[in-house]
Amino acid sequence: MFVIGIAGGTCSGKSTLADKLASHYGDRAKVMHMDAYFRKPSITTVAPITGKTYVEHNHPDALYLDRLYADFDAAIAEGKEDVLIMEGLFALYLEPIRSKCDLKLYVDLDSDERLVRRIRRFTSFGQTFDEVTDRYIDTVRFRHNELIEPTRWHADMVVNGNAGQTSVDILTAYIDSRLS
Repeated sequence: MFVIGIAGGTCSGKSTLADKLASHYGDRAKVMHMDAYFRKPSITTVAPITGKTYVEHNHPDALYLDRLYADFDAAIAEGKEDVLIMEGLFALYLEPIRSKCDLKLYVDLDSDERLVRRIRRFTSFGQTFDEVTDRYIDTVRFRHNELIEPTRWHADMVVNGNAGQTSVDILTAYIDSRLS
């Protein structure tokens, strides 16, 4: 089994890249999305500047880590697929995940473009422009700089979040060479 970890900032293209890789391998691949492991109800955080309270989704404590690690380890142990992809903000932050990855990817995208994508995504879920941007400025940006951005140094490769099929082709060629 070839294990891939994909990290990067909010709305950088992590899920898109993971899904494109998985699509290439079909039934031979499994994608695990860290978003599926957020605590319900989630923990809250207080913004360091404004003092506003927000639901926290940008810190590892917001995840059911025991369940995440158990499911990840079980997927590796079962070995049903040739390729296992773990994608999420903390894929390269969490050592129990990172240490088991054969390929560690960081999806990079300029912060203004990530913010635009976030506004589009979250307003489509019913949030207002002000709700999305206030949260981004108050907590998301802070957590990105604190926890996510530094994990790029754990990556084997930094991938452009705007990159198209060429990046997928390069990655799958490399993965295929490791599988054979």
